[in-house]
Amino acid sequence: MKLSDGMFLECCRDVAKKYPDIGYREMYLDSACLKIVNDPSQFDVMVMPNLYGDIFSDLTAGLIGGLGLAPSGNMGKDGIAIFEAVHGTADDLTERNAGNPTALLMSAVMMLRHMKLGAHADKIEQATLATLKERKIITGDIGGTATNPEFTAEICRKIKEL
Repeated sequence: MKLSDGMFLECCRDVAKKYPDIGYREMYLDSACLKIVNDPSQFDVMVMPNLYGDIFSDLTAGLIGGLGLAPSGNMGKDGIAIFEAVHGTADDLTERNAGNPTALLMSAVMMLRHMKLGAHADKIEQATLATLKERKIITGDIGGTATNPEFTAEICRKIKEL
């Protein structure tokens, strides 16, 4: 890991030199985990190798209620991007209709905004957040009893009202 981490850090340092107006600092993963738990507002963008990103995304998902709520977007060169739920497909939950689709829906919201379709993104986001806030029809991972289809139907109902 020292070799791959070293190469990654060298590349980051080289890029940081080209953009001196953008703040750059390095820290160990354990320290970054502690800092984000104590005060997440001190971070804007974080860049790290995949393994550390996986660890970090699981930790931060826990801060907001679990993996079922954590969207993600990976931005690449020339506007190429992919969006997905942090937890992946959760096949074991899908078979029982127990999965929480919030992460996937919010990843879609990020994708729509990336595609400059903000009005569509806003409707999905508003309906999803309203459903979560009401706490009447929510999935088991966040304290409810609703199935995935019931939760999704409630969000769709709210979208139609907007």
